[in-house]
Amino acid sequence: MPTTEIKSFSFEEFLVWNEGRSDARFELRYGVPMPIVEPTANHEDVIAMLCMYLINFCQASALPYVPRQNKQIRLQPDADGRESSRYADIVVFDRDEWQRMKQSSISAAAYIPPPLVIEVVSTNWRDDYRTKVDEYEALGIPEYWIVDYAGLGGMQYIGTPKQPTLTVLELANGEYRQQLFRGSERIISPTFPTLQLTAAEVFAFGR
Repeated sequence: MPTTEIKSFSFEEFLVWNEGRSDARFELRYGVPMPIVEPTANHEDVIAMLCMYLINFCQASALPYVPRQNKQIRLQPDADGRESSRYADIVVFDRDEWQRMKQSSISAAAYIPPPLVIEVVSTNWRDDYRTKVDEYEALGIPEYWIVDYAGLGGMQYIGTPKQPTLTVLELANGEYRQQLFRGSERIISPTFPTLQLTAAEVFAFGR
């Protein structure tokens, strides 16, 4: 029987294919568009409120960053050259890179490693704590936040008893080192060293 060959998309082809779609959210997995789970209302609120907070913080502090929510990140291709992406909850772009994209007709996405990526944990927490850590580390993203506002992650990541935890991973010598923040602890961010924001304040965005 003849077989149908599945087209392998490049990252740019995938963005064109994905543009304007309203039926589902997709990521590119080894050249193939794959639908991803739609977020809950609380998940959406954490993303929206945290992104707006960071936008205002960057503007007020005159920082050279542009936070944006729900953006594709181009990952490293596999050994066969097939490309993949992640649909990140919040991407903090370098302002010069964002300005470059504004002068272009291409879709706004992280074509190069951005300074900071933030993922809000949902039921597929293993992706955030395992797979994405490896992917973002390999890509060379300097800082990665995991916002576990409902304490869903595994005990090996957030301890026991489980509780809401915000994990900041900083790239050092090609590997991530992590710090956990809970309750009234102020988040220590290499990208935003003057940030005055506690873990509890971030978690409250989802209530």
